[in-house]
Amino acid sequence: MFEFENFNFSGFVTMVLGLGILAQWLAWRFKLPSILLLLAFGFGAGQLLGVNIDHFLPGASGESMLLSAVGICVAIILFEGGLTLKFSELKQSGAPVIRLCTIGVAVSFLITTAVGVYVFEWNWRIAAILGSILVVTGPTVIAPLIRHIKPSRKMASIVKWEGIVVDPIGAIMAVFVFQAALAGDVEAAKSAILYSLGVTLLVGIVLAFIIAKLIEILLRNHLIPDFLHSVFLLSVVCIAFVASNAIQKEAGLLTVTVMGIALANQKSVSVKHILEFKETLRTLIISILFIVLSGRVKSESLINALPVGLAFLAFLIILIRPASIFIANIFTKQTSFKERLFLAFLAPRGIVAAAVTAIFALELEHSASNPDSNLPIEVAFQAESMVPVVFIVIIGTVAFYGLLAAPLANKLKLASRNPRGVLFAGADSWARKIAFALKEDGHDVLMLDTNYSNVAAATMDGIPAKRANILSEYVEEELDFSGLGQLVACTHNDEVNSLAAHEFTHIFSSADVWQVAPRDDKSHHTTAVAAHMRGRILFPGRPNHKELANMSADGMIVKKTSLTEQFTYEDFLNINPDAIPLFIHSEDRGLRPAANDMKKPSLGSTIYFLTFPSENYNAGSEVDVSIPFDEQKEIYLP
Repeated sequence: MFEFENFNFSGFVTMVLGLGILAQWLAWRFKLPSILLLLAFGFGAGQLLGVNIDHFLPGASGESMLLSAVGICVAIILFEGGLTLKFSELKQSGAPVIRLCTIGVAVSFLITTAVGVYVFEWNWRIAAILGSILVVTGPTVIAPLIRHIKPSRKMASIVKWEGIVVDPIGAIMAVFVFQAALAGDVEAAKSAILYSLGVTLLVGIVLAFIIAKLIEILLRNHLIPDFLHSVFLLSVVCIAFVASNAIQKEAGLLTVTVMGIALANQKSVSVKHILEFKETLRTLIISILFIVLSGRVKSESLINALPVGLAFLAFLIILIRPASIFIANIFTKQTSFKERLFLAFLAPRGIVAAAVTAIFALELEHSASNPDSNLPIEVAFQAESMVPVVFIVIIGTVAFYGLLAAPLANKLKLASRNPRGVLFAGADSWARKIAFALKEDGHDVLMLDTNYSNVAAATMDGIPAKRANILSEYVEEELDFSGLGQLVACTHNDEVNSLAAHEFTHIFSSADVWQVAPRDDKSHHTTAVAAHMRGRILFPGRPNHKELANMSADGMIVKKTSLTEQFTYEDFLNINPDAIPLFIHSEDRGLRPAANDMKKPSLGSTIYFLTFPSENYNAGSEVDVSIPFDEQKEIYLP
């Protein structure tokens, strides 16, 4: 084992940050679930390098400090998750979400507890606490997997709502079960549980709405300066979490979740800029938490718990999750069999499960070791194995669902494999020609325009189109972007194009947000709009909307050709000196717009380009006989 000399806490923090960002980048680069790499990096650092957070914690009090810090981090993540939950999403997914968070939770808890008692012969207290904790999934694992899988809007909405809402439910259930465990049975703890439930709901819902309303009033009246919005909300979340927990244990998670949902659905002030900050913070927190907590797991305890943990994991994946999904959705038509099957194989556990398990394992051990306690001594021994068993469950579920869910979603046609379809903001004649060409070759396209004539013309050409403003809430919150992976903003209004590119960066990423060149593209920097306020500029030569419209009116059409060893990109440019490349499609990179700074297309790529018909071209013909290619090339004329 490598020994670090003079390795202090700052060095450890630096290592954690470096490993976390490296894991996130590798996951993006190789299209892997980021949680898998974070767990592997954390465990590897703890075992191979022999360095973990415990080296810098002052004994038991340090562990308590760590768990408190983890709790605050989880609260921030749940609040950020709540900010993404819009009631408009529940039009299609509302009934399934309610069923999963009620019937599904109850079925999962009962079967998990029964398996623990009758299969693994755990004390009912241990089995019930694990049963309540493991109903959770959570945004720490769900959000990265949704980003990796890219399921349909309906499936993403169901999974996201379930993952965020069941986290506080599971934590609160664990508190009630723990109270029953200390009392000896549920009957003896009935009054305490009912009191705790009432206080939890009062604190978690009423207090959350009051705080959310106060925040809304402060922001609406501009009583908080813009530069303090994010940090102000961050501090309020931490205060609300700690205050709620002080009143009623584990009520804080419910409070911050409801706060997030309340702020997301009010209409008087925008919190989108705050959400963007929280998304960045969430990525950082997830990277740190998974590496820190996985680095604390000792290989000996993990190996000792491996047989039981793997068997328990198999029950969770094969029996418990499918049973909870199918029983929760019995006698309902809101979800199809394919959708239920997908949900049955997507239930990774994350940080909340690890944190809550660690807390209750410690408390059970201390309570069982107390001579005045009525807990059996076996509870203390079994409580020691709770944390490694849950970590096996976390690692196993993240690995299993992370590797299986994407192929399963693609097989069930509930997601698109590496979606590269194009969302066109604008449906003028020249844009319709391009969209028609792409659609005819099987690429996903969707055109949006506020002009009824443009939308009607696109629909008549067989192009999917909707009459909608690209900047409306309807587009971002209700349209299904399945199969679409990039935006082409091509309206006649340069400001709308720039705003659309800015707004959709968090959906498609800056690399896949494009706009047609604005009219001031070649103007001096003192009069042109700053480049960072725009998307990437389309097409070599950077023609603007008016120039493209004139070309289309003059009779230019969209053609395509394939590059081979006999017909290279240089040959294409020589034969078509006036052509404007529009899109490039290749097997390795998929469909992408052409631009001034694009790399030379590889052999086998297909080029869609704008050009004038040849002299021998006859309107309505399907090939251009004048081009001396080995194969005739199609001409697209919508």
